[in-house]
Amino acid sequence: MKNKYLMIYQQLVDLIKTGELKANTLLPSEHELKDQYDTSRETIRKALTLLSQNGYIQKVKGKGSIIIDVNKFDFPVSGLVSFKELAEKMGNTPKTVVHELTLEKPSDFIKQQLKLNNKDQVWKVVRTREMAGEKIILDKDYLVKKYVPELTEEICEDSIYNYLENELDLSISFAKKEIIVVEPTEEDRELLDLDGFHNVVVIKNYVHLEDASLFQYTESRHRPDKFRFVDFARRSHL
Repeated sequence: MKNKYLMIYQQLVDLIKTGELKANTLLPSEHELKDQYDTSRETIRKALTLLSQNGYIQKVKGKGSIIIDVNKFDFPVSGLVSFKELAEKMGNTPKTVVHELTLEKPSDFIKQQLKLNNKDQVWKVVRTREMAGEKIILDKDYLVKKYVPELTEEICEDSIYNYLENELDLSISFAKKEIIVVEPTEEDRELLDLDGFHNVVVIKNYVHLEDASLFQYTESRHRPDKFRFVDFARRSHL
């Protein structure tokens, strides 16, 4: 069969995705796969190369091919994407639970993050994100009221960005991001499923509109096993 390596590749992908071939274990050797699929070593090598290129295995010299944990969500470091958009792209249905939606006078800390004055008000939104019954993200959003006059629990359960862009006609342009790893707070432990985890990955977003107005500060607190933060970098000489 001319494209037998593609068939072998897809079968191995399916076994990895279903967990029959477990993450962080060694894939069967080239010799074992050659016998299993009754094919040439060259065909097996083509299938393994494709697995490596698409992020399913890591070839380790002297050991073989280690299976990479694929049950993670790729969050683009340099992009602006909502959790709903990310989950839908991956074919998953997320559940969002709104724990708090209040219009309030900002604390000194939030005032500083959003460069606000004493007259400004902010919407505070606290949400957890569930995938497959596990609470894996705690989002804490602060949106400046003068840019977002109204906000409802229904909007927060669905997609705030969808509402801002399609209902309020706001043009969200860019964000400054900061990524840190910290010990979980009491709130993290209360609202997330963190049994056995001693750290959370926090992404701080300072989000700007097209006219460069800073309108949102977010702390997105992630359980570390379910995400990998990805970017594309090209080397340039300074």
